[in-house]
Amino acid sequence: MSLRNIAIIAHVDHGKTTLVDQLFRQSGTFRDNQRIEERAMDSNDLEKERGITILAKCTSIDWEGTRINIVDTPGHADFGGEVERILSMVDGVILLVDASEGAMPQTKFVTGKALALGLKPIVVVNKVDRPDERIQEVLDEVFDLFVSLEASDEQLDFPVLFASGRNGYASLDASARSGTLTPMFETIVSHVSAPKVDPDAPFKFLVTLLDRDNFLGRILTGLVASGTIKTNMPVHALDSDGNVIETGRASKILAFRGLERVPVDEARAGDIISIAGLTTATVANTIADTSVTEPLQAQPIDPPTLSMRFAVNDSPMAGREGTKVTSRMIRDRLFREAESNVAIKVTESDDKDSFEVAGRGELQLGVLIETMRREGFELGISRPRVLFTEGPNGREEPYETVVIDVDEEYSGTVVEKMAIRKAELTDMRPSGGGKTRITFSAPSRGLIGYHGEFLSDTRGTGIMNRLFEKYGPYKGVIEGRKNGVLISNGAGEANAYALGPLEDRGILMVAPGEALYEGMIVGENAKTDDLEVNPMKAKQLTNFRASGGKDDAIRLTPPWRLTLEQAIAYIDDDELVEVTPKSIRLRKRHLDPHERKKASRAKAA
Repeated sequence: MSLRNIAIIAHVDHGKTTLVDQLFRQSGTFRDNQRIEERAMDSNDLEKERGITILAKCTSIDWEGTRINIVDTPGHADFGGEVERILSMVDGVILLVDASEGAMPQTKFVTGKALALGLKPIVVVNKVDRPDERIQEVLDEVFDLFVSLEASDEQLDFPVLFASGRNGYASLDASARSGTLTPMFETIVSHVSAPKVDPDAPFKFLVTLLDRDNFLGRILTGLVASGTIKTNMPVHALDSDGNVIETGRASKILAFRGLERVPVDEARAGDIISIAGLTTATVANTIADTSVTEPLQAQPIDPPTLSMRFAVNDSPMAGREGTKVTSRMIRDRLFREAESNVAIKVTESDDKDSFEVAGRGELQLGVLIETMRREGFELGISRPRVLFTEGPNGREEPYETVVIDVDEEYSGTVVEKMAIRKAELTDMRPSGGGKTRITFSAPSRGLIGYHGEFLSDTRGTGIMNRLFEKYGPYKGVIEGRKNGVLISNGAGEANAYALGPLEDRGILMVAPGEALYEGMIVGENAKTDDLEVNPMKAKQLTNFRASGGKDDAIRLTPPWRLTLEQAIAYIDDDELVEVTPKSIRLRKRHLDPHERKKASRAKAA
């Protein structure tokens, strides 16, 4: 059977995972009457909730004697570490672009990586049935993008398909609005070359993805670069310098058949497979026949740009909801994450009770925290900070390209807010339908916490896309949060009688009956300074009857509930987010007011 290995690249929400569902159905991978979930490739709970792909996944389709291995890649810049490694497993890419939105920044990031590796693209203009489609303009944008990414003449001569993933058709004719995906299968087989591998050389395999199975242990996934592997064959793992890390046997070989991982007796050069049986080998290691001494070259990964401190939860409410609360449990979980996700770096602090976790962005680290709290962890999370580097002109900080699509009426506000955050406007043009597309080059530092404010400013209609651009000169001080916070001055239950008057002081984040502790943040102050308040004060009981026969009923505005991402973006340097399986609380780092005063004096000095 002949082989084709391809990756699907697309921006978030351009229809990639839906298209793969249709490829399954039309290739006969699923029976017509078989019940499968919509967006079958997004199998993780968080992926289903957020409607984004976080983890890369492999699958395969058999079509008329050809096995097509498909890798569904994440479309968000924060998960770029996944994308770079995966592209080294494939021989071609399908670039999926929305017929209305066109080429977006994330498309540019992944496409640049693919073109640099010499992969030949197939361009699929998806959602051609949208009423606001602008097919020809989008194609021109894609061509301009390829030119700007220095594509070769061969790469610029790309085939184009016009498709609707949801309705299951693709065509070489831009006006077609029905049919099947057969033209897409034919284009993949004719345009993508078979894997460039050596079937006669000794077995070599580069680990690209790592995950765990409760029964099989560590499972290493990648492309067989040469030779053949059989079950229980002796192998060893080499690091990038050619040192042997461990020796063992391939106790299980798993191949992808549809959405399933199926055990097979052997695999040949060109196959994308998973191997179980090794205990130490990890991503970017070479698994090979014991006679091999030269490792395969692994793709270098872009460095992390943002870090957060993950600490043991030391609040008075620690241990009430979570089952995993010790520093040892947190340490093991974080190092396990860093092992399978090469874009994350973990360093232990001197006190052994906290860990510096560096990654590619707020979303990536937010997803890690959300996953951990669902697993039963309790954590204290600090405000994100960017990672500086030493450059030719001294200290340099990370910059991002920010592309914002917004209704024309809000564009002035967005430009003004971005200017406060030291962003430089690089491009501004109408994008049709009363919308404007504005492009900025902005220091990552200034973007921390802006997304929520941006959605408020644009009444929820704006779309912001960010992409790591470069390290550049330090931009100086950027103004942080303008308002102070309301801090509880004691422990107890929040009382409606006490919360009523506090509404005049700012916005409350707690409701009556909620358990509070000293140093916990209960609201946002309307003024710039922090204010200690008593939200637990009860009404004094007297034997005087209230005039009119009854007390005035206290009507409170519903409290402002921050999501995990909003909370992390909201806090200041002297504050933490307390994350437990059921709660997200904001608190001061030092709960005792005297400790807080001491810390602020030390900072001022």
